[in-house]
Amino acid sequence: MAVTTQQTIDLLLESYGMELETVLNYLANSVNLDGVRAEEIKKSLGADVPGEIAHAQQLANRIKQLGGHIPGSKSIGAMLGKQIQPVSVTTDVVGVIKSVIAAEEAACAQYKKIIKAVEGEDYVTQDLCIRLLADEEEHLVQFKGFLKEYAGG
Repeated sequence: MAVTTQQTIDLLLESYGMELETVLNYLANSVNLDGVRAEEIKKSLGADVPGEIAHAQQLANRIKQLGGHIPGSKSIGAMLGKQIQPVSVTTDVVGVIKSVIAAEEAACAQYKKIIKAVEGEDYVTQDLCIRLLADEEEHLVQFKGFLKEYAGG
């Protein structure tokens, strides 16, 4: 069954909110983490923030192309808060790594959902989501590797 343009916009808006939340959480964790063991994770998260912003920009542009409207800060609040929040114990490196893995897995699942939903209907959106999925899968593999090292397993 074909999705409507509005359904596609709604799916893309959900992804847009997820990307913005990721930016906020990665930025917070890249600053808040403490300790020698945290340095590599802080650097990696800090380096990922511009990429996640770029994802949000690409999604926003596609939403606009489809006739949608990009919400501002007042409207976006309801879209946020679904991810694991930044750790309160600033030396909990493993907790941060696990939260990143959860966010990346959710993003991958969302992009796969969109890819399937628009199959045969909206090749531009599908292509965008395939490219974003590739980026998210790369981050996921990286942080799963960090988890092996930091959690000892």
